[in-house]
Amino acid sequence: MTSFGSEGEAFEAAGGGGDPTPASGAGDALNSEEFSNCEYDGRASATSSSAAEEAASPAENESVLAECESTSGGEHDEQTEGAGTGETSEEELLDPLSEAMKTISSLEEKLARANADIYNLQQEYNGFVRRSKAEGAVRREEGITSVIEALLPVLDDAALARQHGDLDGPAGQIVDKVEQTLAVNYKVERFGAEGDEFDPQIHEALMHQTSADVDLEKVNVLIQPGYKIGEKLLRPARVGVVSPE
Repeated sequence: MTSFGSEGEAFEAAGGGGDPTPASGAGDALNSEEFSNCEYDGRASATSSSAAEEAASPAENESVLAECESTSGGEHDEQTEGAGTGETSEEELLDPLSEAMKTISSLEEKLARANADIYNLQQEYNGFVRRSKAEGAVRREEGITSVIEALLPVLDDAALARQHGDLDGPAGQIVDKVEQTLAVNYKVERFGAEGDEFDPQIHEALMHQTSADVDLEKVNVLIQPGYKIGEKLLRPARVGVVSPE
């Protein structure tokens, strides 16, 4: 069977009779610009066994044209959607970046606050350590003072016993050693003696008399010695005072 290049020639080869106009019109429609963009599926191909099978009806041609138009329109819509998708994807990329920057700013702010809290905590701890050391030293001094004040009556008795010559032998050596330990380790000092200038800051006058033999107020009688730790007064010396007339 001979193949022909157009549906008109195929119609003439089929018998030459009848009106070839429908076939010719269908061929012109299939050769239009819109139909040329469509992939022809074999309906217009002249490879069948008869000219009637090769020739397509006007309704079939119109269906093919509609398919071509729909395919072309679909491609156009896909291109439009692709352009829109590009814009959307760019916006979608910007949104995560913006969220990430916000998250970074929030984390930086939290870090700054945490560092400030740690700094304040360190300052509070350093202040606590300084106060603790100062309070510890004060408490130590208070403890030493309390113990020595409790020993003052014992030291008074030792001083009286020494004045009367009763601290001879081992007992006297023990008392001397205790007094030396208090003086060296804790700076305990006994003060007050007859003839000292009267100082109301460290002397407590229990007796008073006047005399023309003195020019200043002086201690003429030591009743009880005083004690101090360094510059801190533990007990004033109890004395009798003589003043000029």
